[in-house]
Amino acid sequence: MTDAEEMSLRLTLAALIQEHRDLDAAIAAMVEHGARDQLQLTRLKKRKLQLKDQIARIEDQLLPNIIA
Repeated sequence: MTDAEEMSLRLTLAALIQEHRDLDAAIAAMVEHGARDQLQLTRLKKRKLQLKDQIARIEDQLLPNIIA
């Protein structure tokens, strides 16, 4: 992996982590205020899980697979 590719992955990772945090805050706010739109809440939770999977994939690419 080149330095440019690694930098690109790190920038993408930072953006995904920020979006994940933002969704977490939005979900918490909806629950706290007694969200009536369950469909929207479900969509936000699903997107949050997708982000978590993307974050894990990128972290796996950035960290070498060391067999101990």
